[in-house]
Amino acid sequence: MVSQLIVTALQQSVQQVFQHLGANIDTSPAIALEQPANPEFGDYSSNIAMQLAKVLRKAPSVIAELIAAEFRRQEAVRDLVDRIDIAAPGFINLYINWPEWVAHTSETARSYELPATPGQKVVVEHTSVNPNKSMHIGHLRNSCIGDTLVRLLRKTGYEVEVHNYVDDLGNQLADTVVGLLNVPLAGEHGRFGDYCWDIYAGVNRQYAQQPETVQKRTEILHALEQGGNNTAWLGQLVAERIVREHVAEMHDFGIDYDLLVWESSIVREGFWSAAFELLKNTDGFVQEQEGKLAGCWILKHTAGDPAGEETEEHLKDKVLVRSNGILTYTAKDIAYHLWKFGLLSKDFVYSEFQTGLWTTGLNGQSKSYGHADKVINVIDYRQEYPQAVVKQALESLGYHAQAEQLHHVSYGVVSLSPASAARLGMDISDGKSSYAMSGRQGIGIKVTELIGYMEKTIETTRSDKSGLSSRAIAIAAIRYYLLRFNLGTEVIFDFEQATEISGNTGVYLMYTYARAGSVLGKSGLPAEDLATPVPFPEQLEPAELALLRQLSIWHDTLLAASRSLTPNTLCNYAHTLASLFNNFYSACPILKGEQTTVAFRLWLTGKFQGTLGEALEVLGLPLPERM
Repeated sequence: MVSQLIVTALQQSVQQVFQHLGANIDTSPAIALEQPANPEFGDYSSNIAMQLAKVLRKAPSVIAELIAAEFRRQEAVRDLVDRIDIAAPGFINLYINWPEWVAHTSETARSYELPATPGQKVVVEHTSVNPNKSMHIGHLRNSCIGDTLVRLLRKTGYEVEVHNYVDDLGNQLADTVVGLLNVPLAGEHGRFGDYCWDIYAGVNRQYAQQPETVQKRTEILHALEQGGNNTAWLGQLVAERIVREHVAEMHDFGIDYDLLVWESSIVREGFWSAAFELLKNTDGFVQEQEGKLAGCWILKHTAGDPAGEETEEHLKDKVLVRSNGILTYTAKDIAYHLWKFGLLSKDFVYSEFQTGLWTTGLNGQSKSYGHADKVINVIDYRQEYPQAVVKQALESLGYHAQAEQLHHVSYGVVSLSPASAARLGMDISDGKSSYAMSGRQGIGIKVTELIGYMEKTIETTRSDKSGLSSRAIAIAAIRYYLLRFNLGTEVIFDFEQATEISGNTGVYLMYTYARAGSVLGKSGLPAEDLATPVPFPEQLEPAELALLRQLSIWHDTLLAASRSLTPNTLCNYAHTLASLFNNFYSACPILKGEQTTVAFRLWLTGKFQGTLGEALEVLGLPLPERM
């Protein structure tokens, strides 16, 4: 990448300066490189000289001149950097030789592309929705984030394995089974998951009205965990039917998985027993003998425990086995993660759930799943502490390297704007700024319903219906809307905002991609000619330079997003890129003018469409020929 070449050359130049001055290079800070908003201050700029002023006891401007002199001797960047200027009080501003950059990013010479692939295997777990009812939009944010991270990591060279964890022994499934056995419900439902949506809400109303009936949940939980009985078979049938609906829904969004890991497999095939034996040999895993947690196996507070103080809620998360013998979610998650990293002397057997998707179970064959170098879990911010407990368990067992490679991608929940809530028939008379969804109360918007609402909105507002279907546009608009916010932000979903043509929306990006394709099509030139670099004009127009500069940082952005695990970084890049192209489209006639000018602008348009196309693919959006 261009930025990495420049940073490496600056590092070598700084080393030379330190040697000439007899200074200790160990005191040199890391070199930061940025792209100034105003191209008059360079295509790249560094403040390293100002950072070294105290260390080298010289004025920043003097240090900058010394570094620049050494930089000019670096053969790797001699042709790439056109000139270097020093700006007060000591900025080093570098200007790219754009024809040289183009020559080295063509199809035949990719010396400025992404660095070599890391060669690591990453297990990404996402979606992991309780198999007790239909999915809602909050679940969908998880899936869109997770799938985009999968695409991003694969794009940057990782081997990625995608897991969907199925909690078929949890309270939510138990409640649905209780409801199916005890709560009468009649009415039309298009899918089994929708029927269970209403059953789940109904049984929770019953719990509220008759608190003594909550005991039924405990009875069902015991039966599910024990297995081999009527209740366990009923639970398995319910879970499998709903998981099939979930998988089909996500496939419509371009989201697929490699492996379904069933919680029951972890328990019944001895994975928790193996983990339990390991934990018993540590000082931090004990069975409480007195107090409110008497009889429970817990992971005790240790030095560096992320909790700080033991709150009531955190104590619940640290309980691994309840006094009644029922395992907590955290316990099973610890066993699961020991297996993910290949730290248990056990493995599942696998069978094909559907074409290309495998599942754990009691019968099947051996496969090479797990054994990850890195694990990434996409789970909302409310699970931050349980995730920290899993990491603490790895630390307690001495698996420090694996604990370091366990990453929790936390995100904010999804709620509804007042307008969207009202459209769904919710009472908004209290005037809140957003309205939360609750599966227990049956409040929320199912994924299938959301697609239907959005598709109808798009269908009634679009004039040209010859391109992508309204359904495809709706799905892409929803997906992008859920990706473009900072991960920690609560997403307040609004139908109208998600389908707007302008602004930072998926529709705007796809429209711009199609616009570029239309221009290229009108040129009549074959694709190979459009991709071939052409002579640059002597002086670039501001709109041309701005577009080129944004194109040049695509791989920097990919790598940064891959390291920080932030899909919204790609959204911001793609939106800026599309905006700069539309500005270029307005300011610089592409198909009119001198032949050399037209050739260059067509090449630039092709380069733009190719780059935006890569970004859309990573974000999971289609590449439309027309909208």
